[in-house]
Order: sequence, then structure tokens, then C-alpha cells
Amino acid sequence: MASSLTKQALRRASSRLSMRIASAAQPTIALHTSILRRSAAASAATATATSSPYSHYARPVTHHPYSEHLPSGIAVLSDFIVSHASGSYVYGSPASSPPGTEPRPYLDFTCGIGVTNLGHCHPRVDAAVLEQVKKGAHLQVNCYTSQPLLRLADRIGSLLPPSFPRPYQVLFSNSGAEAVENAVKLARVVTKRQTVIVFQGGFHGRTIGAGSLTTAKYVYRAGFQPTMAGVHVAPFPYCQRCAISAASSGKYDADNCCMDPIAQLRLMLKQQTSTDEVAAILVEPVQGEGGYVVPPRGFLAELRAISDEIGCLLIADEVQSGYGRTGTPFAIEQEGVTPDIIVAAKGIANGYPLSCIITRAEYMSAARNGSVGGTYGGNAVSCAAACAVIDTFEQDRTMDNVRARGEQLMTGLRALQRRYPIADVRGRGLMVGVELDSGAVAAGSAGAVSKECMREGLLLLTAGVYESLRFIPPLTVSEKEIAEGLQKFEAVLKRTVGVRK
Repeated sequence: MASSLTKQALRRASSRLSMRIASAAQPTIALHTSILRRSAAASAATATATSSPYSHYARPVTHHPYSEHLPSGIAVLSDFIVSHASGSYVYGSPASSPPGTEPRPYLDFTCGIGVTNLGHCHPRVDAAVLEQVKKGAHLQVNCYTSQPLLRLADRIGSLLPPSFPRPYQVLFSNSGAEAVENAVKLARVVTKRQTVIVFQGGFHGRTIGAGSLTTAKYVYRAGFQPTMAGVHVAPFPYCQRCAISAASSGKYDADNCCMDPIAQLRLMLKQQTSTDEVAAILVEPVQGEGGYVVPPRGFLAELRAISDEIGCLLIADEVQSGYGRTGTPFAIEQEGVTPDIIVAAKGIANGYPLSCIITRAEYMSAARNGSVGGTYGGNAVSCAAACAVIDTFEQDRTMDNVRARGEQLMTGLRALQRRYPIADVRGRGLMVGVELDSGAVAAGSAGAVSKECMREGLLLLTAGVYESLRFIPPLTVSEKEIAEGLQKFEAVLKRTVGVRK
């Protein structure tokens, strides 16, 4: 009996204690509940915010000037919509024009950034493309082998410098950036080394890999960092901007370079990377996006000598300077230098997506089966177009025209240099740059000249971080069209930067 009473008392005491504990805990429970509710609400708000355009990671919505469905990250030179193009001209009207507006002709000295080298809609290229489209457009290289692919691989040899090693092999891809990355991959597998040396002001593409090799402008890597490791940047001989040349009282210039960039490159090989780590030296024989900068005679030969000395490969990025742009099939041959790998794109197929790397067969054989290639590389239609480009080079003596019209353009621009604030006229063939005198013109003048040229009916692009413009007319441009371009350019200079003071 006593034991039963004791148990009942214990149960009552336990119940009273539990009630007291629960009562005391009510504020704490309420507080925790409130915190949990606020946390849940915050989580829901965060989930909503991150999926809305007003989240922490979002930015104000911008778009292409002519379509809300195209990104504003694509920079656009022109303020008109193209209706058609032919030869050295594109035809277009402002987007706001009423239906039936007659398109205006624009003399195209951009060639789509050096791509339509034979002019727009070249009849021989068009005929080859139409013929191949009827036979098969996508004959993927891993699944089939097309006739245009075989023809082009064979015929591309006619463009190579006589000193280039034979037998050679060609790896086709889609874009310059992809071809550059293939060249770096191959250099690494051949040498079993890692690092790559590039040059200040160089442009090699906008992908993560190729963009890591690019230093022409910061915008190409803005927000995309960190870049690929193992890339070292050496100075490029930009004689117009060389401090040593400026302080030499005329002793050093583009015709008599101080070659300090070579000395700095050799110093780099002691301070930043080792000679036994370098897989490749990658260089544009004439810089493109960096300002159409022509290196002084002897610079590329020095790079060849250093490459041989340390056992790395010399890669010539001829994406913009190649395929006849400078008056020879590839610009580097004008220096008597033979690279280990040539990178080609842009003008290779006159507007159809195609690029390639060319190297000696033993080097290409180092890549394992299946380690290179791509879905659209060596597209049959693009290869047919590229064969027609080579036909035109051979049958129309295109290089002769490049040299003649290039001389006409350079002569005309140098005449303008004497009257207007132009610091430098440089280039080879029909790859010509004009640098305005930054001490005499306002910042942004090159961009203003480019925009005003468009209003005048002439399309020109800027280049580099200084006040430079680039002339990239078709290789088929006529004497009359060069004269027209020079006339329009002078008219714009007169009303934008004015005559020399």
C-alpha cells in the first residue's frame, strides 16, 4: 500500500514539474518558432529573389540594339540592317525605315573582320557551295569522309611556304579560337611540357582557353577570370609606343629595332618559367586586334631561334594575317621564318565556318586517336568553299592585286598623314592600320571616326587600346574602290579631328 502511494506521489510530482517546465519554456519556444518562421520566410524570399531579375546576381536587363532576344555583349559597328551584300559592298537600311526603303550601299573595309576576303557572294565560291549542298551538307568527319575534305587537305599544301616540312597534316575545326586551342593541345602532347608564351597585345580568341592567351584588351577576359594557368606574357615590339625608341633621339625605330622585347623574353625564361617547361611560343606574325602592329624585321627570326634553342614549338597564329591578307598566303613567310604549326581561319572559306591547324605529320601523329576533332570540323560545304577560294587565288592572281592595292592604300594614307593628326600608318598588303596622334586628338577619337565613316558610307573597325583604325578591304578590291575609301576617310578626318596644327 505504501509503495503504491509513493508511486502515485511521484507521478503527481513529475506531472507538476513537467507543467512548470513547459510553462517556463513557452517564451523560448515562441522565440524559436518566430526565428524559424522568419528563416523560412527569408529562404522563400531568397529563392524568389534568385529566380528573379532583381536577385543579388542579376543585373539590369540589356539587349542587342535590334532584338531583345540577342545579348548586348555582342558589340555591333553598324546602325543598319543588311538586306544583301555583293563584292566590296553591303546594302542596308536603318531598322526604323519604312517598308520599301531603298537600301544604301556601304563600302565594306571590314570584310566581316577579315573573313570575306574575296568579297561578298563571290560567284566561284557561291557555285561551289550550292553544288555541295545538293550532294550533302553535314558529312561528319567521324562518321564519313567527304570528297571536299580530302580535296582541301591536299590542296592546302599549295599555299604553304616551300620551307614548310612535308609530309604535313591538317586538323580542321570551326573557329580561330578552337584552332588555337588545338595548336596548344598538340604542342603540349608533342613536347610533354605545359606552359605557353604569348605576347602583349595578342588576340587568339574569346573562349576560356584562347581568351587566357589573349591580352589585346581587358574586355575579352572581364568577369571571366581566373584564366587558364601556365600562360606567360612577353612584350611585343610596338615600335610606335616604345619608350626606348622615343628616348633614343632617332637611333631606334621600326626599321632599326632595339629588340628589347627579345631581351625581356630571355629574362622571362629565367624569372617566370623554365626553358624545360615551355611547350610553345604563340605569336601573330602581324597583330590583329592589338592594333595591326607589324613587328620589326628580325623579331620573328629571333623567336624561331629561341624556340629551337629551348626545344619548344613556334606557333604562327595566322587567323587574321593569313590566306593572302598581307600579299602572301601566310604573313610569316615574308620573314623567311618557318613555324612548327600554322593556325588558319577567317578567310579560309570566305564566310563559311572553317579553321585548321597545319603541322608536320610526325607532330600531328602524337595526338591519340579520338583526342581531337569536333562535330562540325571539316564541314563538307565549308571545305567546298575553301577549295573555291584556292581556285580563285590561282586563277585570278589574287596576290598580285593585294600587293598593288595595298601599295595604293598605304601611299594614300601616308599622304593623309602629312595633313591630318595621324601618328603612324603601318601594315602589309591589305592589312593596314592607322594610328591617330594621341597627343593631338581626344580620347575616343578612333571610335568617333569609325562611326562617322559609317555615316559617310565606309565601314572601318577600330583596333587595340590606342586610337587606331584598321583597313581590311577585300583582296579583290578595285583601284576605284580604294580611291573611294580614301576619299571618304579624308572627308571624315576633316570634320572630326581636323587638319594638323
